[in-house]
Amino acid sequence: MLNRIIIMGRLVRDPELRTTQSGVSVTSFTLAVDRDFKNRDSGEKNTDFIDVVAWRQTAEFICKYFAKGRMAIAEGRLQIRDWKDRDGNNRRSAEVVADNVYFGDSKRDNAESYGGPPPYGNPAPASFGGGYGAPSGEPSGFAEIDDQDGDLPF
Repeated sequence: MLNRIIIMGRLVRDPELRTTQSGVSVTSFTLAVDRDFKNRDSGEKNTDFIDVVAWRQTAEFICKYFAKGRMAIAEGRLQIRDWKDRDGNNRRSAEVVADNVYFGDSKRDNAESYGGPPPYGNPAPASFGGGYGAPSGEPSGFAEIDDQDGDLPF
């Protein structure tokens, strides 16, 4: 049997760390996940709001490094829970129990997207060839290659 799910979306609200009576850390949060296709009538993508639960170190990691609006990738298993509401009606909920949660964006991307200043003052990194991205006047660390074949053995 296989029950594995990977979803990527933005946190709807800040996660809050809770502790069970036995001292185990747990957090639950919701990811807003855009569908891959557009709605036929409106031409816009619909969004699914998927509940995620994480335990122990994963929960602590999420609460420390993630906040509302941050892109996250949750990997885990789908769990269906049966429960009763206040009126005694039977209900069913689906949620992802996350084993791993990864950053889906960089801090720089997240801050710029949501109006905050970029957290780093570093210039764009130098790329390979031509000095692109290197500050003006500084060598990129790569030398030009001569187009002459010279005395190649083949």
